[in-house]
Amino acid sequence: MEPDKVFTEHREKLGKLGEELSKIQYDFKIKDKPSEKYWDARIEEFCKYHNKVIEYFTQAYTIMNLLNEEQSGPFLLRISKLKQLGGKFIENMEKIKQNPAIMDSKDKQHSKWSVEQKEELIKSNKECLNHEKHMNIFFREFYEKNMKTK
Repeated sequence: MEPDKVFTEHREKLGKLGEELSKIQYDFKIKDKPSEKYWDARIEEFCKYHNKVIEYFTQAYTIMNLLNEEQSGPFLLRISKLKQLGGKFIENMEKIKQNPAIMDSKDKQHSKWSVEQKEELIKSNKECLNHEKHMNIFFREFYEKNMKTK
């Protein structure tokens, strides 16, 4: 298959994944919801979103690799880091789901452990969001330099 045709196919697939991702619209805002059902739904929602994000960035990596192997390598490492951060965030949400009272903002007598769990959830949420933002910026810059004219 000729290189331009391969590139076009991957680019179209990336566009479709981008459309699917935009429909999911995951909100990274942490809410003080002391309900196991809420956290169960939240975990499911994030997993769906995160899997699609990984699929999107993997497709972006494939395109980058076709155009510039040197820049695609670090991007692949960023995908791996995003998977790790997403896994940590899910793990932290699971802890909250098991003890949702941690998120009860009306309860002023939280244990040190509860406070730490909530802080860890917030931290992993921010890390995941920020890493994804940086990946988007990196890919957008790559797109502007290498793909826009193709």
